[in-house]
Amino acid sequence: MSVAPIDSIPAEIGLATRVALLGTEEAFSFGARIRQVEAEGERVIRCNLGQPDFPLPRHIVAEVVRALEAGMTTYCDPQGLPELRATIAREVGGSRGMDVDPERVVVYPGGRPPIGFAQQAYCNAGDEVVFPTPGYPLFESFVPYVGAVPVPLSLKESRGFSITGEDLAAVLSERTKLVFLNFPSNPTGGVASRADLEDISRAFLKHAPPSARLYSDESYEAIVFDGEEHISLASLPGMESRTIVASGVSKTYSWTGGRVGWAIYPTVAEAKVHRNLNINYFASLPPYNQMGAKLALESDESAPAIREMVEAFQRRRDLVVTGLNEIEGVHCQSPKGAFYAFPNVAGVLEELGALEAFRALDPEVRRRSSPATLFQLFLLHRYRVATMDRRSFGIQGSDGQHFLRLSIATGDQELTAAVDRIARASRDREGFRSFLASGVRLTP
Repeated sequence: MSVAPIDSIPAEIGLATRVALLGTEEAFSFGARIRQVEAEGERVIRCNLGQPDFPLPRHIVAEVVRALEAGMTTYCDPQGLPELRATIAREVGGSRGMDVDPERVVVYPGGRPPIGFAQQAYCNAGDEVVFPTPGYPLFESFVPYVGAVPVPLSLKESRGFSITGEDLAAVLSERTKLVFLNFPSNPTGGVASRADLEDISRAFLKHAPPSARLYSDESYEAIVFDGEEHISLASLPGMESRTIVASGVSKTYSWTGGRVGWAIYPTVAEAKVHRNLNINYFASLPPYNQMGAKLALESDESAPAIREMVEAFQRRRDLVVTGLNEIEGVHCQSPKGAFYAFPNVAGVLEELGALEAFRALDPEVRRRSSPATLFQLFLLHRYRVATMDRRSFGIQGSDGQHFLRLSIATGDQELTAAVDRIARASRDREGFRSFLASGVRLTP
């Protein structure tokens, strides 16, 4: 049984109109579709969800258990435990050359709340929010919900999915209030060079209004390949006082279930506003998990665990990218960070007849689908491989872009099998036609 899209909820239920304006993250909602397919009796290779497949390092587990046994199970400071905020200020701020007052730090249940809270806190109706496309979908999904104006910033395949200062300057205006950037990037794995970031920062400082903030999502900061280094925009001249630095434990420590994220704000006053939002929405985070996050940031045992994970991701990246590029009609850049491959499948879609098939669909189906979506669903239903389509990472700017995202956060053998299945599916024109005619829902 699939979940109905939000815009199909009957009007008589009486929900507020703004509810229909809030987007979602398809990587989660697609899970119901995967379970439906698996109920038919064959396991799906899941390359859809951005979740590291490594265990939480044992020293962090032990600290969480210690905190539980010590009775740290009560309400605590809504801004985050003072000892965790001090550690974030010292370790996260220090790694970026910033002298951070712990009162500028706010701790959240994961990396999502500060994205929506920032738009609630900074944007009035009609203000503009700039976000990358393709990009993390929650940057875009909150914009209409808060009454702001979405301004997509295209990441070009020809530039390794980075941007220049000129690209940014072209979308800034006197109405700009927030600019979201994410390096290393989800879904592309793009990593901006120091020269790119310096160019971006100069453009922001020159063209954005003084009250505008740049939201630097650095969730994948530890996962970079080929000797690349993560450089924070906040570390560049003039940017600390204009930048919100956000990260957390989910990706770096393979702890998505820990739900500990944080943001460093330019001023204490801004942090206090977000503290109040915390109070209103969820009071406080579990203190035992916060103590685990504190140890994760401080412990010498963390670095080897991170290094082992990153080395595995780099090996898997090479395996997957090489395999994808051997498929006729597929072109895949080698990502410099994160744990995704983002192949261009335009040639496959043309060979299968997906472009023509998409144009023949009912207009309402076309509105919620794409040629890449049809291939994504074909892979799931007929070849038992779960991927994500380009449209899942920003609807605006996605027309005519034919990409899939594969998470490489699964075992080498499964990834090898997934690439082999994609290769077979790419040649299965008759199977694709049969799939389209089968009556299966052609939207995610």
